[in-house]
Amino acid sequence: MGRVNGVRRTRRGRARRTALAVLGAAAVLISLSAAPGRYSGRDALPVAESEPAFPAINSAVAVDESASLADADMAAEKAAAARIALGDVSSDSRITVFGFAAAEGAGQSAVDPVCPRTTLDAAGRETVGACVGKLRKRKKGEGTGTDFPSAIRQGVHELTTDTDSSAPRVLFLLTDGIMEVDDSPQYGDPAHRKAEGERQLTLELANAAAQGVQIWPLGFGPKPDEKQLARIAAGGYQKGCVALPSAKPKAEKVEGAKEIGVALERIFAAAHCMRREEGPAARRPPATMEIGISPLATVGSIVVDKGDLQVRITYTDPAGHEVPTSGTYQQSHFELAGGTGTVEALKIVDPLPGVWKVHAEAPEGHRSQPVAVSVLWQGELRGAITMDPPSPRAGDRVTVTMRLQTREGYQIRNPRDYEGLRVRSELTGAGFDPLPLTLADNGRGRDAKASDGSFTGTTRIPASADGTLKVSATLTAAGLSADTRSAGGPVAPGELPVTTALDLPAASSHPGGKITGTLAVHNTSDATHTLRLSVTDLKAGLLTVTPAELTLKAGESGTREVTVEVAPAVVFGDRLTDDGLLLAGDVTVVDTTDAGRRLVQTPLSVEVTPKPGAWEEFWNSYWWAVLTGVVLIVLSVAGVLALIRLRRARRDPYGLVLRLLDEHGEPLPGEPHIAGHGHRQWYEFGVAEAHISPRIERRAHGPYAVQRSPNGGAVLRSRGGGRAPLSAGTPAQLTEGLSLALGDDARSTRNPRDPRSSRNSRNWRGGSSSSGGPAGPPHGTDPDRQGSPSAYDDTYL
Repeated sequence: MGRVNGVRRTRRGRARRTALAVLGAAAVLISLSAAPGRYSGRDALPVAESEPAFPAINSAVAVDESASLADADMAAEKAAAARIALGDVSSDSRITVFGFAAAEGAGQSAVDPVCPRTTLDAAGRETVGACVGKLRKRKKGEGTGTDFPSAIRQGVHELTTDTDSSAPRVLFLLTDGIMEVDDSPQYGDPAHRKAEGERQLTLELANAAAQGVQIWPLGFGPKPDEKQLARIAAGGYQKGCVALPSAKPKAEKVEGAKEIGVALERIFAAAHCMRREEGPAARRPPATMEIGISPLATVGSIVVDKGDLQVRITYTDPAGHEVPTSGTYQQSHFELAGGTGTVEALKIVDPLPGVWKVHAEAPEGHRSQPVAVSVLWQGELRGAITMDPPSPRAGDRVTVTMRLQTREGYQIRNPRDYEGLRVRSELTGAGFDPLPLTLADNGRGRDAKASDGSFTGTTRIPASADGTLKVSATLTAAGLSADTRSAGGPVAPGELPVTTALDLPAASSHPGGKITGTLAVHNTSDATHTLRLSVTDLKAGLLTVTPAELTLKAGESGTREVTVEVAPAVVFGDRLTDDGLLLAGDVTVVDTTDAGRRLVQTPLSVEVTPKPGAWEEFWNSYWWAVLTGVVLIVLSVAGVLALIRLRRARRDPYGLVLRLLDEHGEPLPGEPHIAGHGHRQWYEFGVAEAHISPRIERRAHGPYAVQRSPNGGAVLRSRGGGRAPLSAGTPAQLTEGLSLALGDDARSTRNPRDPRSSRNSRNWRGGSSSSGGPAGPPHGTDPDRQGSPSAYDDTYL
């Protein structure tokens, strides 16, 4: 995904995840024991009165048409020319597109005019998007060389004839080869044509420099001579749209046709002082791609290289609205160009910042070409400057801070938004020469935190300072309009009649919320003073401070409560996302009685987050009660389950030693029978060969069953429902001549999972019986249930 202030993890999302995690953990513990749409108020924010004004650019694109081009190269050149023409965000810019090769015979021309000079308003962008399709690869006999001097001469002519010299002039030169004029008669004798070509190239580059024409060459494929391209870039005009290294012409070379569009768009952005954001990897339709638009952007173009005429694109803003491709929608104005071609661009004035979605659809048979997305934009960067103290005395050390903001006063979170920024600052005043200041955002010295958008520096007021002080700072960055801010005040006398100290820390709030602090005041004079409080360096209405005015009596000292109120949600509209907004302003206190002397100018940061819904508000207020309740429920359920398991364990017949007694109460010969785990805590059995050689054997649904008694001993259940207590000393009658008694408990000495521990109670598996008799099912068992685990498995519960 393209850049935007990161991957979003909302407070609401965190609250829900925390609650679900707690409940999920509770569910896991129990199981182990048991073995809304956001309000769309974008239209509430003021709409820009007009399209932001950025310098118009005059551009010319010279496209190589020589025979050495592959078909894919020509297609890529066409798409690249369309991308930059459609991507320009200024409606006053003008562009010319022409092809070039060489004139090698009668009636031939080195240059093929394709798109005459066109103003890039709505109609012009559409026109250029269509006419670049006229570019073609020359055939043999049409002049297939590469005549750089003629291409540069044509470009300079187009850029300087009837144009405003104050507007930047930029020539983009696309080529897949080196200069080849050996077959061009206009360069004289064949033996000297190469040298003449070099001489004319030098002359044309000098003319371009004199006429203020920058040249940005782009070579592609294996043939271009990088040294020659660098010479061409260095031979033209060297001053860019701003005095930054990124705006100085340079040559670029790429290997394949697929990279031409991206590379040309990149150097186009550098030459035009625009910002470019590349989208995700190109994907075949149907596909949805995401790309970010910076909060600094005031106008931008989402450029889509569709690759196929049948691909259809829809655009969705960060608030989830599918936006129109023309006209005004809530706050933003939209204008689509190139919709019927293979490249289209949606120009947006005052775009909603955040992650935009670009969805590509295509019918069957038109889905083979990948779709690429990028954004070209320009924006405004504002600064808010403070000097602490605002009215220093001569010799005092002061701290100067320049805080970066959007034009609406929101603090910038992502350092990439102002990448390449240059900050220049100085202190001026009567009685001393201007002092240059170094402001840095490196987290050192008085700079509180690195890369937070606040640039800080310190200096000492000269002892000779007298009168009014002024500190100023200028911000310069490619793609962002320069901004100069200043602050200051008179040099303070030895003692001020009124001094103040404001304690109002950074805070977090919801729309409509309030932040409270204190203002310590000391009036040492014998006169009443009136102080005025306000929030400055922020769009009006986002934050308000009360009281707006307060009166200090003569000699009064004490503290006053100060409240800052956040605007209601409707004012922020869709700009207030789940990530919140960081408002950055200054709370200013001015002594109106003392000639408007500024006493306090304290930076204030307020993070505004959406007001939570009913569930979130309940969770935020009572999370501790919910957690306590969940823990109590878990413990209660675990206790109940533990009691149930204990009760089952106390009744489990496993390990009971069963002995048969004769009519005299004497034990019959043979080993006692050891009970296994029962079915529902009952071990069912019968007596085999009761009249010959009586023995106990396990039987599902047998006539008898035993289980432990919680009070000790066991309980015998006979068919028909009769129950009797059973112990070693209290036998229970089974038949007329047999009774049953308990022996010593074997559970404590046998492993329930050891097959050797229940040999008398082993379920029948087709082997020999416990008495050593022939193999066969136990006597009295139900043949229909043989092999049923529920009937014969000792471990069945």
